[in-house]
Formats: sequence, C-alpha cells, structure tokens
Amino acid sequence: MVKNNIFVDVFEYRKFIISSIKTEFYSKYKRSKIGILWMIIHPFMQVLVYALVLSAIMQAKFAGIESQFSYAIYLISGFVGWNLYADVTSRLLTVFIDNGNLIKKVSFPRIIFPMVIVGVALTNFLLMFVSMFVIFAFLGHFSVEYLIWIPLVVIVTLMNAIGVGLFFGVINIFVRDVGQMMAIILHFWFWLTPVIYSVDMLPESYQFIIAFNPITGIVMSFQSILAFNKAPNLELLIYPFITGLIMLFLAFFTFKKANYEMADVL
Repeated sequence: MVKNNIFVDVFEYRKFIISSIKTEFYSKYKRSKIGILWMIIHPFMQVLVYALVLSAIMQAKFAGIESQFSYAIYLISGFVGWNLYADVTSRLLTVFIDNGNLIKKVSFPRIIFPMVIVGVALTNFLLMFVSMFVIFAFLGHFSVEYLIWIPLVVIVTLMNAIGVGLFFGVINIFVRDVGQMMAIILHFWFWLTPVIYSVDMLPESYQFIIAFNPITGIVMSFQSILAFNKAPNLELLIYPFITGLIMLFLAFFTFKKANYEMADVL
C-alpha cells in the first residue's frame, strides 16, 4: 500500500532511488567503448563550445571579469544554473507518463520517480560544474573563494524546479496539452532570464519584466559567485525562495490529491 508521508517514502526507498540513478547512467553508456567517460565528455564539450565560439562572436566586456573571454565566462556561469532548473523542470513534466507502465503494475510510492529525476539532474549538474572549472582554468579565470554559497543557490533552484515541474507534471497526466505548452514556455523563459545578457543591457522600461522572473535572481547569483567572484546578493534570492516554497506546496498538494488516480488515468 502507498504511504501518505512523502518524506518517509523517500527515506525508506532511498537505496532504490540511488540504484535507479546509477542504472540511468549505466544503461545509457553500457554499449559504449569508453563508457562512463562520456558523462564527462558531453558536458565538457558543451561548455567548451560556449567558451570558444561565443567569445569569438560576442565581444561584450563585463566589469569585474578580468579576462578577454569575459562574455563566455559570464554566459557559462549563468548557463549552469539555468540548465539545472530547465533539466529538472522538463524531465518532471513527463516523469509519470514515462513511467506509466510501472505505476499501473507495481504498488510503491510514486514520489520516487521525481526523486530519481532530481538525482540524475544533480549528477549532470556536478559534471558540468567540474567541466566548467576546467575551462575556466584554461581561460585564466579560476577562483573557489565563494563556492560556499553554491549549495544555497542550488537548493533555491531545486525548490523552484521541483515545484513547477512536479505541479505541471501531475496536471499533465490528466491534460496532456500541458506538457507541450510548458516545453514552449521554457524556451521563452530562457530568453526572459539574463543568461546571455545582463539586466543593465536592457532599456529600463523592460527591466521590470525580467525582475518578475524568479529564475533571474538564481542565475544572477550563479554569475556573482562564478563569474564575478563575489558573494551573491541575498536579496535577489528572497523572491525565488518564496516562489519556490509556494510552488512546492502546490506541487505536493496536487500530487497527494492525484496520487491514487494516476494509475487509472495512465
């Protein structure tokens, strides 16, 4: 029987969650000649492309980043944060539909599926994070002084990503158009987040629009720590922290309401 306490379910099935995360990566690379090394090569090459190609195309300079590759450093710093948010959100939109056969056949807590998604996304984030520092070292931009703030920013990022992804992921079970709609919204959301530009590059009349985006403060916090080598402005994290709490509440409330109906609909 499926229990009612989500946190108890996650704790009791923690070994299964960890095993599922390992299986996710193993199954992806099991027939590969170099195997798990692709886990490092993929994010490394992605970061390398941003560093080299965009630095050649974009000649923007950012005060506080002492490097001729300042634009690439700025962009990559924000991109790792956005990528974590988008990865978790987009995967959660279809997590229950993708695992529909298991949900219909096996009786166990459905919350473990989102937790596996979060675990996989965090592993991808860590690999990209390491790759980023390798690239930064080659670009002459390497500092670990303010990395202590990264866990806080990651937690706020996950609060928002899990909240939005799980909420719409549950609704997507009953109204399949939601998943398609959110995929489009995420594309627009990227351009409303200061990843490839800074807020002060925009006309003042448009800056308030970017300020309404809760991911703006998250991305700017990653950029402060990684690109500008300074502590994040905690005031920028208050808004995304509040939106994260609200979305988490809505997500888990909706999940518990729909928990017993999932199998019938799927």
